[in-house]
Amino acid sequence: MATTTTPTGRRAAVRGDGTGRRPRTTATGVLTYAAAGCFVLVLLGLLVSVLVQSFATSWHGGWWPDGLTGSWFSQAWADPAYGVRSHLATTFEIGISVVVVSLLAGVPAAYALSRRSFPGKSLVLILLLLPIMLPPLTYATQLSSLIYTVGLGGTLTGVILSNLVPALPFVVLVMMPFVEQVRPDVEQAARVLGAGTLQIFLRVVGPLLLPGVLAASILTLVRVFGAFELTFFVSGPGSESLIVALFGAASNPAGSAPPLVAAMAVCYMGTSLVVFALALAFVNPTQIVSRR
Repeated sequence: MATTTTPTGRRAAVRGDGTGRRPRTTATGVLTYAAAGCFVLVLLGLLVSVLVQSFATSWHGGWWPDGLTGSWFSQAWADPAYGVRSHLATTFEIGISVVVVSLLAGVPAAYALSRRSFPGKSLVLILLLLPIMLPPLTYATQLSSLIYTVGLGGTLTGVILSNLVPALPFVVLVMMPFVEQVRPDVEQAARVLGAGTLQIFLRVVGPLLLPGVLAASILTLVRVFGAFELTFFVSGPGSESLIVALFGAASNPAGSAPPLVAAMAVCYMGTSLVVFALALAFVNPTQIVSRR
């Protein structure tokens, strides 16, 4: 280890061999990169195999299918038995409905929790965390029983209500850091000028919360798009999302053609990647954390 003298006269240690070269990678670093590389290769291998199988006329265990065709996609898209088009439309209908309802209820709730202190506030925050932290399967069965009891089982309304259980607390928790960034004196100035509570919320606070609303909307849509248990236990004909339809095709006792199931999986993965890319384009994952 060599030492140098800084402009202030202090001596500073310089790591290395004195030649300016970076230190060699340690064995731990090599193992870390090797493990990460193996993980990426396995993941890419699985994705590529599904993609190739979706175009295969038949595949008898070799490294490459016997032939390629795109007919499986047209069948999966238009065939009522599989109905990727209709299930995809239903998925977006469920997702958008959940996002709208969650925002309408979650943004005012986040504002109240951020601006007000009251007995039991910590308990409320813990209760909001439970549906997000617990595996959906732990409460999906009882929730589905309740929804069927009130006569909403197998309907879009029932599926939307089921997905609202984790989505609404998620929106509240995402929006709270954004509300805390709005300075209270801005609201006080508007109140001094004669603005009412509703006017302050809509004309002053609302525009400042738009980045948070956009972040909560896209992230909630991503969560709903991948929700399986909460939709599976409640949905019925006409209210199945694409991921539930994909599970039904893969577990069909009559036996669906593997390339057809792979084509449905590719449609689901492609749509999920588009939604996820949209989320990353408009939402910085570190932005929400840094606002705490």
